[in-house]
Amino acid sequence: MSQYKYYFRPGYQSEELLLDFFDGAENESFVSDFLHAISELNPKMIDILDLWMNDEVLMTYESLAGKFTLSKDIWGFAFIMAENNQDGVVQINSILEKAALFEKIEVDFEKYK
Repeated sequence: MSQYKYYFRPGYQSEELLLDFFDGAENESFVSDFLHAISELNPKMIDILDLWMNDEVLMTYESLAGKFTLSKDIWGFAFIMAENNQDGVVQINSILEKAALFEKIEVDFEKYK
């Protein structure tokens, strides 16, 4: 059984695609499990920003798929975003679709317009 469930969807009122982890991201091991799952992309953290006002941490990575940001908050939500690197988000999704710990849940894109 998968440990983490996510949507591959557009942002609200946006064309930009993102990965939205809504089940399991509260686990201590989420970030390391995610990085392990995409290890073929050789992700390296290049920046970390603690947005304590929002109870959120933004971690920016450089990888073979380009730059992306992992946003994680204290409520158990996590997002993978890559503003100028949609191909990278698509690549990460393709890898996670095959990863045992991750399960993609289909979503209606119309809900985010």
